[in-house]
Amino acid sequence: MLRLVLDTNTALSGLLWSGTPKRLITAARTAEVMLFSSVPLLEELGGVILREKFTRPLTARRLKAEELFNGYAALCRIVEPAQIQRTSIDPDDDAVLAAALAATADLIVSGDAHLLNLKAFHRIPIITAAEAVDQIAQSSRG
Repeated sequence: MLRLVLDTNTALSGLLWSGTPKRLITAARTAEVMLFSSVPLLEELGGVILREKFTRPLTARRLKAEELFNGYAALCRIVEPAQIQRTSIDPDDDAVLAAALAATADLIVSGDAHLLNLKAFHRIPIITAAEAVDQIAQSSRG
């Protein structure tokens, strides 16, 4: 079973909209993959989900930010972030990398150009949601 760490934007996209990132959330709900996160990543998600620009999508789907957040947190296994050297331009990206290293993740899933440009971190591939969905499909076949 693949072990994934999703960056905040990928997680939020999967929680709020249909599309490829949602397939990752669904795969976690059906136990096809294991999701990992950390307190810093969940804190970031909790802050982002409360931004005004997400009020309308939440309301349209009759969702409450707290329920959505709690549901995602319940899907994830929480790890203590590994201590890493500053790697990315954005400290939030380093939080993703630290969680992935601590989780011994198979994949880091992101749409963030800074992360994707790294291609890998400690041999953990950094890929898009579409690439992750393809890998999940391949791993379930064989």
